[in-house]
Amino acid sequence: IIFRLFSKKCKVSVIAKELGATVPEVFRNFERLVKADLIEKDTDGNYHLTTYGTSICNQIPSLSFVAAHKKYFKNHSFGDLPQKYIQRIGALEQSQHMKGFTKVMEQWKSIIESANEYIYGILFEEPLDLIEPIAKKAKKDVKINSIFSESVIVPKGRKQLIDKLDFNTLIKNGLVERKMRKDVKVGVFLSENEACVMFPTLDDETDISEIFHSQNQAFHEWCLDYFRYCWYGSEAFQESKLKE
Repeated sequence: IIFRLFSKKCKVSVIAKELGATVPEVFRNFERLVKADLIEKDTDGNYHLTTYGTSICNQIPSLSFVAAHKKYFKNHSFGDLPQKYIQRIGALEQSQHMKGFTKVMEQWKSIIESANEYIYGILFEEPLDLIEPIAKKAKKDVKINSIFSESVIVPKGRKQLIDKLDFNTLIKNGLVERKMRKDVKVGVFLSENEACVMFPTLDDETDISEIFHSQNQAFHEWCLDYFRYCWYGSEAFQESKLKE
């Protein structure tokens, strides 16, 4: 009843029909909700949510997201995520949980492939397999912005590969921009079309073997906002801090 009224005000008889219940039965529930100050009736006999009821409904996606992934959050935390993003965690509700390094890499490659405007990433690791596809996109004027942890895991052969792909020219032309943070716990990877987010384990270890992925607008907006928050709070990139 509450969710139905969240989308549109309605009469008791209409909701009773939708629920396949009797009018007296549904009316008793309406009375309970009125006494709880969750709903109220207007002069036309339609019921609608109160401000209190609307506020409760707006919090439910956050509870739904965490409840749907209880097993995951037994081993993961929100790390150093600012409170304002935890309060908006319900935006991640419409997403797919993906598990396994191979699946994650394939999804990241798909995000790169779908990008026509930008690719943004907060990275704990820089997989060698992603460097060349990202360089190819940058050469097609796709904006690449990356935030690296000072303790980022860098694969052997990275330096030779970025030299071969002429990353320095891409950086000079402003197509590739990089910044650095002392520590990275929560990661995101996104294009203008889709996004994914990764949370740390309970002992604050970074974990890219499990991600939440979605093309949902609210999910994407959350990831983009978080990336921008971190971007403007990051320091200048220092290649010397990266060790293979």
